[in-house]
Amino acid sequence: MMHGRGKSDPNIVAEKPANNAEQSAAELVEPRAGTKGKAGQQSTCRAQDRGNVSQALERIRIAARQRRKERFTSLFHHISIELLGDAFSELRRDAAAGVDGLTWRDYEKDLERNLEDLHARVQRGAYRALPSQRRYIPKADGRQRPLAVAALEDKIVQRATAAVLNSIYEEDFLGFSYGFRPKRGQHDALDALVVGITSTKVNWILDADVRSFLDDDSYYTSRVEV
Repeated sequence: MMHGRGKSDPNIVAEKPANNAEQSAAELVEPRAGTKGKAGQQSTCRAQDRGNVSQALERIRIAARQRRKERFTSLFHHISIELLGDAFSELRRDAAAGVDGLTWRDYEKDLERNLEDLHARVQRGAYRALPSQRRYIPKADGRQRPLAVAALEDKIVQRATAAVLNSIYEEDFLGFSYGFRPKRGQHDALDALVVGITSTKVNWILDADVRSFLDDDSYYTSRVEV
């Protein structure tokens, strides 16, 4: 839902330039949403695990920010049991099972041992991803949209790996970048756009939409004068 003119959710509204002042005033950064839930809902051990994960990822972010010309050559050890556990806790509890038929609740029943076994297989190179379960979602035009449902452990490993890589690549993104970024989506982008065009003089807006790689008319562009 779009907010009123010039208004936005406090966790999304653009407040300050993301980079140096001499760059475009339209390049804005939004404060990240706060942590959901209460601290008392987690055990001390779990809180410590999350703290360890957060500190490790923060060290990667600092290195990526301060030494941009250097290459990372050793990241595998960051795929720890704690990070895998963190990834598991972020998965949807009611998500559909993949080809293994394993659900979040099933895996949670013996979580500690399952994560230790998964971590051991990943670190010694014995982990192998399973084929994705194919699902089709009906579209308004009568066609079907194919979806690939990964197995539960594949989701865990993918999310943990993405967390490590995001710590590096997030340092290269600009404040107005929203596509495929953690805790950002199209609605956040629209909110920031509303703030930008209502608080800054804008002469024109370019809208580009990738429709389908199978269509002859693969993209659509329009220029809107404002």
